[in-house]
Amino acid sequence: MDPSFLITAWVALFVIIDPIGMTPLFVALTQGDSAARRRAIALRSCIAGALILIVFASFGEAVLHFIGISMPAFRIAGGLLLFLTALDMLFDRRSKRRKDQADEEDERDDPSIYPLAIPLIGGPGAITTVILLAGQQPGIEGLVWVVGVMLSVVLLVFLLFLTAGMLERALGRTGINVITRLLGMLLAALAVQFVLDGLKGFGLAG
Repeated sequence: MDPSFLITAWVALFVIIDPIGMTPLFVALTQGDSAARRRAIALRSCIAGALILIVFASFGEAVLHFIGISMPAFRIAGGLLLFLTALDMLFDRRSKRRKDQADEEDERDDPSIYPLAIPLIGGPGAITTVILLAGQQPGIEGLVWVVGVMLSVVLLVFLLFLTAGMLERALGRTGINVITRLLGMLLAALAVQFVLDGLKGFGLAG
């Protein structure tokens, strides 16, 4: 395996998944949760995100074509889902729901699958990237290397998620609230970009 391909693949997935940028988001989404719950959410989200990417790396666009979904349509759907999360963060709806459900631990919001696993870890950008990387290195060996590179990035995501408690204590409640709203704005912009990329795929946006 060409080392330059592995470096390129790792950098591409690192930039797309953005483990460093997702850590404060994880803090905002799990604000007030216990360390044990945070570890569980981090583990579930990383495992689910990795499995999603493995499926798409293995079967590529055939998965979407089989059920009649184009990649542009997938990007638009991911953008819309992400925009809903951004609205929750901007208007502090998640914190309000947590207060209402404080005595109902089992019914509290669990962000591990949505929005952490998908569309953040295993989102349209990461899915497209693993499909393209697997296409550049056809065969089982190439697939194993692509999956291995992807897993190393997801492992980094998990390790950074485990620092969420320290980051929350360092920032304090006010700092977390400010960052939550700032990230909500950035997520909204990212969601719009996903939608625009999808529309470009359909030839509907310049």
